[in-house]
Amino acid sequence: MPLPILFIGIVAVTGATGVGATAKAGYDQVKAKGINDDANNKIELAATRLDILRRQCGESLNDLGELKLFVLNNGINRFLETFSKIKNVDFKESEGLLEIKKLKIDQKEFDELATMTKFSLSLVEGGVAGVTGGALAAFGAYSAATTFATASTGTAIATLSGAAASNATLAFFGGGSLAAGGLGMAGGTAVLGGLVAGPALLVMGIITSAKAGKNLQEAYANKAKAEEICAELEVGAEQCIAIRRRCYMSYSLLSRLDSYLLPLQYKMEEIIENEGLDYSKYSAESKKSIAAVVSTVSSIKAVLDTAILTEEGSLTDESKELLHELVN
Repeated sequence: MPLPILFIGIVAVTGATGVGATAKAGYDQVKAKGINDDANNKIELAATRLDILRRQCGESLNDLGELKLFVLNNGINRFLETFSKIKNVDFKESEGLLEIKKLKIDQKEFDELATMTKFSLSLVEGGVAGVTGGALAAFGAYSAATTFATASTGTAIATLSGAAASNATLAFFGGGSLAAGGLGMAGGTAVLGGLVAGPALLVMGIITSAKAGKNLQEAYANKAKAEEICAELEVGAEQCIAIRRRCYMSYSLLSRLDSYLLPLQYKMEEIIENEGLDYSKYSAESKKSIAAVVSTVSSIKAVLDTAILTEEGSLTDESKELLHELVN
């Protein structure tokens, strides 16, 4: 018996609806996958960029730390050995030499320089500079005076060597690949100028998981979350760029000051050889030469004393102001 025409029509419509729904579900699933893949790719690119900049920034801090050690162990060490031989040095009593009277350096600063130099020599002799990137990064990032403040020679080396393990910022710069999940410190978090990168990368795992984005609603939610993560990683990337730039400027300034110091050092040694060790008997020109070398050393000490980073990973205002003052 033939089916009623109405029933056939119902079956046909129902079948068409089912096919349409299946086709739409398939389309939505393909689109959802595309959205999730795109979100994941954006995060991976942002994470890779941050990882590259992180490594470059760490290298810049290490380079600055190495330069600080070099300057202390060579130019400053030689200056202290030579200058300490001169007797009756009194810049305040330099009649007619106003530029010498303006020098603001006292015995305390010389003592601090001597302590820094002694400690830096112990670092090199102890092999820390050659094998422990964390020590160099700490030396590059922070004030030399603060780094050496309370530690004795023996314990200070261990303290400086372990700085990267205990400091979130240095751990971030010295840790493993971001793509591999390595953030260089326990808990998978890293603080960088207020940025907490660890949780953002953990969320990345949610987006890349097999359960993510089976429908468009989930996919769009993942896309929105991915954009938040990328923005967060970009903040870290920009911070790395800014830190690297500050490191470069400090490195360039310290290098230039060190290059100025060497010929002035030669001149001071020549003055001692020709005019003796009594500053009060030096000619006006010789006193100016002594003042010039002391002024240069004072500027070098200012760079060594000024931290580039806070412990939270933000750039310090002091380093910005110092660079502006010494360069201009």
